[in-house]
Amino acid sequence: MGDIINLNRARKTRAKAAKTLEATANRAASGRTKAERLAAKAERDRIQAVLDGAKRED
Repeated sequence: MGDIINLNRARKTRAKAAKTLEATANRAASGRTKAERLAAKAERDRIQAVLDGAKRED
């Protein structure tokens, strides 16, 4: 037989892990200076412009 697990505890553990991942992502995004955020946005915009310019019209 397999091990008996408490489904409520498993569900809570999974939810806690998801919250931890989200918190880590939020800390990484919020822990940057305004100049770093603006530089990252400018880089994303530049990449998007390059990709849009390379699209083929069929």
